[in-house]
Amino acid sequence: MEADKKKLELYEIGPCEDPFQFGSSIGSHFSNLIKSRLSTDSIFNHQLLPFSQTPQAQSLLDSLSRNNATKFPNYWNELRGIAHGSGVPFLHIMILNFRKEILPFIPKSEKVELEETIDDCSDVLVVSDSMAVAVHNEDANVALVGHTYLIKATLSEGLSYTAYTYAGELPSCAFGFNNHGLAFTLDSVPPDESEIVAGGIGRNFISRDLLEATSIEDAVNRIRSSQVSVGHSYNLIDVNLRRILNVETASSQRLSLHEVGATPFFHANMYLHLKVNQAHDRNSISRQNRAALLPKGSKDDLRSLLGDAGDEEYPIYMQGPTLYTLCTAVIDLDERTLTITEANPRKGETSYVFKIA
Repeated sequence: MEADKKKLELYEIGPCEDPFQFGSSIGSHFSNLIKSRLSTDSIFNHQLLPFSQTPQAQSLLDSLSRNNATKFPNYWNELRGIAHGSGVPFLHIMILNFRKEILPFIPKSEKVELEETIDDCSDVLVVSDSMAVAVHNEDANVALVGHTYLIKATLSEGLSYTAYTYAGELPSCAFGFNNHGLAFTLDSVPPDESEIVAGGIGRNFISRDLLEATSIEDAVNRIRSSQVSVGHSYNLIDVNLRRILNVETASSQRLSLHEVGATPFFHANMYLHLKVNQAHDRNSISRQNRAALLPKGSKDDLRSLLGDAGDEEYPIYMQGPTLYTLCTAVIDLDERTLTITEANPRKGETSYVFKIA
């Protein structure tokens, strides 16, 4: 399957009267894209939706709803607005946003092959005297090809952000930045099922909250304060302080920080410094091993690394059949720019260049 070559759409919005109106405007504008994603997303149609209609799903969905609406009422209303504006049932939008918190609880016999449920991303990060750069591959299931967009939002408090967004989801489970000079990229990390807590705070809500962080410390505090169900890896980037921090999290408020320095730091979809029982992921191990062999001395080297397909079975740059690299983001802290490339980053073609204020 060929990736959709149509350029990623940027939608500018705000300020809005309230979060519901904000979400409704996004939902209305991207209604066709949201419906298209839902009609073709096999994980949604074959796992999430059937499970959501069973009696055993009700207590899980109730606790997810209650806990997330209580902690993040504005983002919950944003989600309600997305459903309203797009004309999609709220249950469908909700379970799409909680997919990572729901999938571990679906009975094994109802799951399709495990690899189809894993989102894979790769990052290489470095802060040295000569460069301060984060390069990120946004990898996802084939259902997301052609079903993403950029939201450039101005909020009533004077905050503004730009975020790469999956159709029907809160901005952003991928990457974004705001006018406080704070940017982030995200990597999925699959903990062992014994490490997962039912009904906790959803990762989509935490990453939406990060778009409003005022500094790297504020971002860490926002991550730390949430009782999550499953783990995640956050790459927090502060262009004002010229710092990159990798934060790995797990349930029960476990958190580990790694300050990125002159030694290039490659992160796939495994915990590297937080001690957690984790699922064995051959794809991540292969990418980690491959990245260790490749040069990392310049920004071009880092782009080339994330465009590498030298390992045919588990390439760093993915082109199907199940997993695709949707785009590559390059954040240069010295230039204060975020560049998005929709082709292989080795080609050097860019779709967008944003200035990080």
